[in-house]
Amino acid sequence: MSLTRHLRKHMNDPSQLSLLLDTCTPDVAKTAPDTAPQTNIAPAIDFAVESTPDTKHHLSEAHRTVSPKPGTRRIMLDQTALDYQLLRSKRHTIGFAVSEEGLRVTAPRWVPVSEIELAIIEKQNWIFNKMNEQRERSVRRLQPPMRWQDGATIPYLGTTITITLDESVQAGVRFDEASLVLYVSLPASASEQQLKDRVLGWLQGEAKKLFAERLAIYAEKLQVSFQSFALSSAATQWGSCTAEGRIRLNWRLMHFALPNIDYVIAHELAHLREMNHGPEFWATVQSVFPEFAAVRKALRNHEPEKLPVF
Repeated sequence: MSLTRHLRKHMNDPSQLSLLLDTCTPDVAKTAPDTAPQTNIAPAIDFAVESTPDTKHHLSEAHRTVSPKPGTRRIMLDQTALDYQLLRSKRHTIGFAVSEEGLRVTAPRWVPVSEIELAIIEKQNWIFNKMNEQRERSVRRLQPPMRWQDGATIPYLGTTITITLDESVQAGVRFDEASLVLYVSLPASASEQQLKDRVLGWLQGEAKKLFAERLAIYAEKLQVSFQSFALSSAATQWGSCTAEGRIRLNWRLMHFALPNIDYVIAHELAHLREMNHGPEFWATVQSVFPEFAAVRKALRNHEPEKLPVF
């Protein structure tokens, strides 16, 4: 049994839609259904909550705003000081965004600060969780980069494989599915660039074969025909599809488990029936990939710092 069997993109141009590469949790709004993945390679984490002019709640003494650093406000949450930046806009909801700069709150001009801070209190667990996640990502980015050398490991189809230098390998690269070892025919004196190039070539070759196989399966399920497909190295897209049926898939999907790859493929092929991200589109995706919501969330929440740099 092969390893692949065992381990089983908002474009302005209406002629092409693409699936964006998201690095953290996307927008979540109580007033609108979840739609397509959001833009930006490293976006802030945010959500919105409904707000009305009337409120029956009052801010308690324990949560009174105290003087913070310039340009921000401060609210006390269980003896923890939370600083945030308050922006006013024409929007109809109170929005929260967590980034490396901290918490940003965007609210309608007519909403009083007391109601805004009540919303902060209500969502404090979510806010602190996202701030912790942001700090963890910042720490990981400060860690030493991957060393391309004998014994290095890389993610592959949802598992981890080990790179081993072995000059005796005849084909240049040989993958042992049983031991999850990638044997590369290079001497111990080979440079890191040589090793990266060799592994990249192998990964892209495997991607071409696997993507072609999965495209055929889901095209049949959806009863659509695509004109062509090619690998992509895009920094912000997992895949794209034009109205003419030209599909591009990011070869770095090979780092993820097969369901993630299948979701992107089903997503792009579904555009051949619905060139939008409306309800009909998502119903089309679900018809052939029922578990798409959970897999889409997992792909959005991937940690780019954990992927090897080529």
